[in-house]
Amino acid sequence: MATRVVVAGSANMDLVGLAPSLPRPGETVLGDDFVMTPGGKGSNQAIAAALAGAETTFLGAIGSDSFGVTLNARLAAAGVDVELVRTSYGSSGVAVIMVDRAGENSILVSPGANRTFVELSEDESAAIAAADVLLCQQEIPMDTVLAALRAGRAAGTRTILNAAPARELPPGLLDQVDLLVVNETEARAITGGHDPDVGSLLALVPRVVLTLSGNGSRYADRDGADVHVPAYRVEVADTTAAGDAFTGALAVAWGEGRDLPDAVRWANAAGAACVRRVGASNALPGRADIEALYQRG
Repeated sequence: MATRVVVAGSANMDLVGLAPSLPRPGETVLGDDFVMTPGGKGSNQAIAAALAGAETTFLGAIGSDSFGVTLNARLAAAGVDVELVRTSYGSSGVAVIMVDRAGENSILVSPGANRTFVELSEDESAAIAAADVLLCQQEIPMDTVLAALRAGRAAGTRTILNAAPARELPPGLLDQVDLLVVNETEARAITGGHDPDVGSLLALVPRVVLTLSGNGSRYADRDGADVHVPAYRVEVADTTAAGDAFTGALAVAWGEGRDLPDAVRWANAAGAACVRRVGASNALPGRADIEALYQRG
């Protein structure tokens, strides 16, 4: 039986402009190309989990506009269960993304319908309770993130929080988290430190994955593990959805019973496979692509 993953999060339409360099404040840069593709951290991670082999359900809200129709269709086409996705009158979430020729990006998100994803229904709570892993991010109202994590903890579902984008956390939220996934900026926001402090994070949650961009990832837990997992070396086209590919694959690998250092290694392969293509959800890799890089070592 496939691992069951529930992702509670955002869905956005990504408007991606490619250019030689990212514009500075007040500067206009002539672009190379433009791509419009479904995205959003929640939607991306749900698609990533489904493509990586999990039975995946997405909980979130889309708008009543044409973007909403496309977002829902993209999730369904990837094999994600969209039965519980809400439709809110008005605009869907939109992300404006600029990508330079080195693959670095700058992103502005307008939440739109994602703001309306509040107060979990009985059916949404039941879906979380039936899952092996619950995965949340921070592009939806934080009260909803807290409610979802509490529902997962109460049911014995493994809970993962990808604390992105960095935001102020409600009291008690980290008490509901089994595994925290953060980059260096997000780690600093949580600990208030100048350097990512894994020890301070482990005072708040039992397990941490710190993503280090091109330097791979670091896994640590309260049992004393502290492991650096190197990155896979590939040609980079676009880093936009790499973190989402990583986190979705990590949820699947942990749900399948891999020990977490190995799950992080497999997730690193997913992130590396993703950056070889331009885009967000359209760049997320399938299980065969992840396995090919993972086996390469």
